[in-house]
Amino acid sequence: MKPLLTAAPIDYMIMATYFAFMLIIGFVVSRHTKTSEDFFLSGRRIPAWVTGLAFISANLGAVEVLGMAASGSEYGMMTAHFYWVGAIPAMVFLGIFMMPFYYGSKVRSVPEYLQKRYNEPTRFINAITFAISTIVLSGVNMYAMGLVFHDLIGWNITLSIILSAGIVLIYTALGGLTSSIYNEVLQFFLIVLGLTPLIIIGLIAAHGWSALQNHVPHALLVTSTAKKPVYMNAAQWHSFFHTWAGTATVHGNPMHITWPGIVLGLGFVLSFGYWCTDFLVVQRALAANDMNAARRTPLIAAIPKTLFPFLVILPGLLALPLIKGLGTPNNPTLSYNNALPLLMAHYYPAGMLGLGLTALLASFMSGMAGNVTAFNTVFTYDLYSSYIKPDMPDEHYLKIGRLVTVVGVIVSVVTAFLAAGAPSIMDYMQTVFGFVNAPLLATFLFGMFWKRTTPWGGFWGLIAGMLAALTHYLLTIDHVLHFSTDQSGNFWRAFVAFAVGAIVTYLVSLVTQPLPDEKMRGLVYQLTPKPESDSHLSWWRRPVVLGVLILIFALVVNILFW
Repeated sequence: MKPLLTAAPIDYMIMATYFAFMLIIGFVVSRHTKTSEDFFLSGRRIPAWVTGLAFISANLGAVEVLGMAASGSEYGMMTAHFYWVGAIPAMVFLGIFMMPFYYGSKVRSVPEYLQKRYNEPTRFINAITFAISTIVLSGVNMYAMGLVFHDLIGWNITLSIILSAGIVLIYTALGGLTSSIYNEVLQFFLIVLGLTPLIIIGLIAAHGWSALQNHVPHALLVTSTAKKPVYMNAAQWHSFFHTWAGTATVHGNPMHITWPGIVLGLGFVLSFGYWCTDFLVVQRALAANDMNAARRTPLIAAIPKTLFPFLVILPGLLALPLIKGLGTPNNPTLSYNNALPLLMAHYYPAGMLGLGLTALLASFMSGMAGNVTAFNTVFTYDLYSSYIKPDMPDEHYLKIGRLVTVVGVIVSVVTAFLAAGAPSIMDYMQTVFGFVNAPLLATFLFGMFWKRTTPWGGFWGLIAGMLAALTHYLLTIDHVLHFSTDQSGNFWRAFVAFAVGAIVTYLVSLVTQPLPDEKMRGLVYQLTPKPESDSHLSWWRRPVVLGVLILIFALVVNILFW
């Protein structure tokens, strides 16, 4: 297939400069990486504003940038639910309620918390599933990057994957989490600078928001989840530029899901399961320099997160009238996943195109680096040092961490090509989260807020939730259960996995022996000292005040796009 555009020398210069900065950061940070805690947790000395931007940037992978733009073309403003319902409340909850458990107990990873609160088998199951899922998701980011740059400027897919993997490998192996965090801050600003001009240019080309609503064809073609063309009815068309309108029935909105599915599946289970228990993001908060900074980390991240729908979803909406034929069946170039790259190809001149391509590179490599650093920490702390070689000198674990980084990158390259069969980036990622994070949420909530929860209650609840997700998935692909879209199936699968896990955790806990109180201090809400009063701090440094203001803002934008 002929590339969509030809990059100018200045475009390659911009991308090369970005690569150079990433490597320089890795070499500089490596001088201060002396211990395993420096490598895996940045010595717990990073300021809140840095960990906050890294927290949000670690989530700015392929699913965020390409996937959300694609969903914007397919589902319209309903995609904003992934932010205003599926992220903000959970991020606020993490900062106010859950970080005191994580940071206060001085755990080095999420599986380690499970070991302290429950037992070794629970830790082992979570560590294994998390390690596998992070490598799989890292591969998704890499393959998406290789495919996009092949379609855009003709890069060889294999060469693209190996080049990006090599650069990520160098700076993460050198500086560990600190190197990854500071690169993620750089990537955050690159992504914002690279995509903002596209929004402005696209709105001008579409003659403004009101004209955009009129120009998007009424017979909008939905292809990513259908085997044949499906045209929107009047109700679905009306709700395309709204978030909640039409969610009373599955036929009233383009996502084909009702509001209970959005609230329970996405807003509760998938959202809280990811943002509150996924070590990929929690690790950034654990690197903060004190408890207050750790609590403010997800809250600082929630501020730009609330605004991101306008940065990553709007290009998908703009692409519908501006890119002729977008969504045409059996045409990979015009697939919804290419909505954002196609806009760049159409509207960015030389130089500006280099900035846009660098923003895409930053998003892909940010997602990969975040997964790799989380993988090497969990593998080293929760698998290697626990089951293979415990009680070794700290220098040994530092060497193993760097070695595991190499292994993680190599395996990610392999899984990148396995991800080639994924029909939709967003659907693929949500399916993985439904298997891993949804059952884990029940285990965490019961463990943190009900001290009667027993070690075996948590273990069997986690196993039951994962089996429920697998059963639901198999029934779906065998067409025993029917859903209008993959996303609606993902939402309900997550809720089923959580519900089954919660019920089993509760029932098993009633008939098994709980831990004594002295072993649960700092791990259970009733037995954890409350954070010290922060009334002497400025309002913007108080987690509760910040959290309330963020929730109010999220409510306002929900109402504006109702």
